[in-house]
Amino acid sequence: MAEDKNDSTALARYEFRRKLEQVQSIEGKATELVSLYVPPSRQISDVSNYLRGEYAQSSNIKSQSTRKNVMAAIASILNRIKVYRVPPENGVVLFVGTEALPGNKEKSVTIVIEPPEPIGTFLYRCDSKFYLEPLEAMLAEKEVWGLVVMDRKEATIGRLNGKRIEVVDSFESQVPSKHRMGGQSSRRFERLIEDAADKFFIKIGERINSAFLGDHRLQGIIIGGPGSTKNVITEHEYIHYELRGKVLGFFDVGYTDESGLKELVENAGDLLKDIGLMKEKKLVDRFMREVARPDGGLAAYGEREVREALNLGAVDTLLLSEGLRKYRYTARCPNQNCGFTGEVTQAEDEFRPAPCPRCGTELVSEEDPEDVVDQLYKAAEQVGTKVSLISADSNEGKTLLNAFGGMAAILRYRIK
Repeated sequence: MAEDKNDSTALARYEFRRKLEQVQSIEGKATELVSLYVPPSRQISDVSNYLRGEYAQSSNIKSQSTRKNVMAAIASILNRIKVYRVPPENGVVLFVGTEALPGNKEKSVTIVIEPPEPIGTFLYRCDSKFYLEPLEAMLAEKEVWGLVVMDRKEATIGRLNGKRIEVVDSFESQVPSKHRMGGQSSRRFERLIEDAADKFFIKIGERINSAFLGDHRLQGIIIGGPGSTKNVITEHEYIHYELRGKVLGFFDVGYTDESGLKELVENAGDLLKDIGLMKEKKLVDRFMREVARPDGGLAAYGEREVREALNLGAVDTLLLSEGLRKYRYTARCPNQNCGFTGEVTQAEDEFRPAPCPRCGTELVSEEDPEDVVDQLYKAAEQVGTKVSLISADSNEGKTLLNAFGGMAAILRYRIK
């Protein structure tokens, strides 16, 4: 989220999403992964008693390996929850079990999450995948904007869901565009055209009602299209009266397909200026203007350049992509004749021992790898640098991730 001051909730939300991704990737051989949701209102003693009952029941599992793994998971959870006198403010979720690995191998996993929102109900589940639905719901955007682009030929309905534009519905009309009839035939065809247009507008209204009516997250609806056609949908009461009251403005756009939705959001920038997507766009546009300057302007990109600028205290705003999946760690070369020690950054999907840049020997990690976004965010805060976590869903976010490696900086002053 783009903010003038760093918003700690943005980093917490990023870290929460990354933990869910980690949990989501884990699979068991059988129903031996235990998910336990403890709401803040539940007494720990009640949870312990429930788990002891499940432990006794699990002794009846026919498969010896599954029985062993499930009982071990429950015993581990019983030991873990002893540290809590009462549940945390929002409750706690424990994911414990045995992960199936390639080559018929397995590994015990224990992941504890204190969620950003209160857990509603107590839940125990044993399956081949951890149960994540309640936590995934917490990542859903709390504010949604309705988007409609239309003319007599086509209509597209979408949502601005946080920083992501989603197409909800798209359809074409059967309204004739032109005719060459004269006299009475001309008037008759004009009436047929208007009747077809009316039916199409009724259809648009019905689809808008279906998409947005009853959605408590809906903050408003923005309508776009060429000329005055876009105003018809509210002037003639084609949509429900509750939604008519939520229409915030009309904007001219040249397209009525998915690209029209993006154009609509751009044209409604002043209306939407306080939402995250527009703040991100403003920041990335500012960075791109600096990059386009002949002298490179007040911009830095690429990991080495960004880290150097950050260490010098020259970064005004650090832009980090939420889609960045890299780790950073200190490594040393085990070759005694080399002695190299240094920092290594690797992509998540390429994570393996890196070769020594001096002798080619596989480096040995001296510490646990740290998420690059998390590390850079905290490093920036230490030197008073503003940080903006940029969504990977928007066009600007995709540019930052794909063209600039997911990390860039707007500088306070130029550095050599």
